[in-house]
Amino acid sequence: MSEAPARPRSGQAGRSPRPEAEHFAALDLGTNNCRLLIATPADGGFRVVEAFSRIVRLGEGLTHTGRLQPEAMDRAVAALRICAEKIRRRRVARLKAVATQACRSAENGPEFVRRVEEETGLKLTIIGPDEEARLAVAGCRNLLDREAEAALVVDVGGGSTELSWVALSPGRDGRPRTDIKAWLSIAVGVVSLAERFPEPDEGQELWWRAMVDAVKAEISAFQGAEAVRPMFSDGRAHLVGTSGAITSLAGMHLGLQRYDRNRVDGLWLTHADCQAAAGKLMDMGRKGRAAEPCIGPDRADLVLAGAAILEAVQELWPCQRVRVADRGLREGMLLSLMKDRNRKRRRRRRRGPAKADAS
Repeated sequence: MSEAPARPRSGQAGRSPRPEAEHFAALDLGTNNCRLLIATPADGGFRVVEAFSRIVRLGEGLTHTGRLQPEAMDRAVAALRICAEKIRRRRVARLKAVATQACRSAENGPEFVRRVEEETGLKLTIIGPDEEARLAVAGCRNLLDREAEAALVVDVGGGSTELSWVALSPGRDGRPRTDIKAWLSIAVGVVSLAERFPEPDEGQELWWRAMVDAVKAEISAFQGAEAVRPMFSDGRAHLVGTSGAITSLAGMHLGLQRYDRNRVDGLWLTHADCQAAAGKLMDMGRKGRAAEPCIGPDRADLVLAGAAILEAVQELWPCQRVRVADRGLREGMLLSLMKDRNRKRRRRRRRGPAKADAS
């Protein structure tokens, strides 16, 4: 006797099952961090379904040797194995996996990328600083002030800092339209700067000033953004700072007992706020910073290097308003993947269904 067909549940008759939302993933292996975001499209943006971040210090010692060190590579591969498993478990439809400054500058960077593919199955693409800057701007677009005429997006990494000067105009979707007028990448990030200027037991003021001046020397010769300088001088522009060091600075400013992305992402600070937070960090020393819930031992020796980079930018491009971004490169990658998916779907719809061959 054959089994009776299952009846549809109440309210489901005639309905086909709702297709499962596609999962997209963005993986960023930087000089200091390994970060992964997995998300589904939602309302013109995306909804994060899983996030992973681990400090791996891939660029440790790179400043002095020009090569990625064995222990640093091992740490990165271990984190990437976790990422690969999360990507497989979520059945990700499209993935963009990139490596930035550490692999760009290391003599054995390409060799390490091959090792990653062999041991984890992940194919990392070493992207240039221009693409890194463009994706960071795209990821921060929602934080750009619609009333401003320009913004300077400062993406502070472990081994490099990307600066993008952006002209803003009204966009059709209610968010500013961005036009990158100039960009600059300097081979100075929180790891490379901290290794170049180890924190002394005393004389912190001179040490701090030396870091700021070193960064200013890297930026000051660049003349490509002078066309937008009047907007900064007249108060018609603002800064956006994206990095773990800058979000830690914001956490200190707020006095958070536990890091809260909802309070930090999008926070407005003044130049004086940034200086005051940096002063507190300097006064408490490395042990005190390691005990801070928004910093911890992994960032205790790096957060002031990030604050020094931000201070150097603010001195060269005076601007009273700084917006803190707990977003950037990975978010830009996700938006890029989803935009590309939509573009391909529109092209297929325009072409229409394939015609059957005439018999």
